[in-house]
Amino acid sequence: MGRSDIHLVTDSNEIEHQFRAVMRRLAGGVSIITAGRDNDITGMTVTSLTSLSASPPRVLVSVNRQASSFAPIERHRVFGVNILGSDQQELASRFSNGRLKGAQRYEGVAWTAGVSGVPLLGNSLATVECQVEEIIERYSHGIIVGSILSFELSPELSGLVYWNGQYIEIKHDFDLDLLAEISIPLAHVR
Repeated sequence: MGRSDIHLVTDSNEIEHQFRAVMRRLAGGVSIITAGRDNDITGMTVTSLTSLSASPPRVLVSVNRQASSFAPIERHRVFGVNILGSDQQELASRFSNGRLKGAQRYEGVAWTAGVSGVPLLGNSLATVECQVEEIIERYSHGIIVGSILSFELSPELSGLVYWNGQYIEIKHDFDLDLLAEISIPLAHVR
């Protein structure tokens, strides 16, 4: 079975452009990685967070080494993970805004310092405070492995996803109703 829309690309600039287009098709949960201590704080919106292991609990996040968050994570060896809910699109945009730097991103935002001093954002679906276990530098990024120092879960069950260049809200009750509407007609067909 052949596909007519498959193209072999050999130009390196075109490969990078096409690779970005391919990766935009992968939906990713939206989180904010927070870094620093005291007045020297910063953070960034990411979709590159993933669970590495449940036993022992470890997370993995990929951060561009030129990003303002990378240096404080490398220096202090701690970072915060703030998993965003469906109502936090504005916060995601704020922490990805290139015009706002460092502590400016936190202005008017509820946050507290974790036990390590790293900022943790209020009203997140979940917050996780992490100790850096390892940083693996590859190409433009640092792959950061974090062990869990503390975490907090919200009772809220809605999420924010980034897909195809835009934020998508996932609301638990609405999506369950939608799935039920789709499933019921299919059940009658059988």
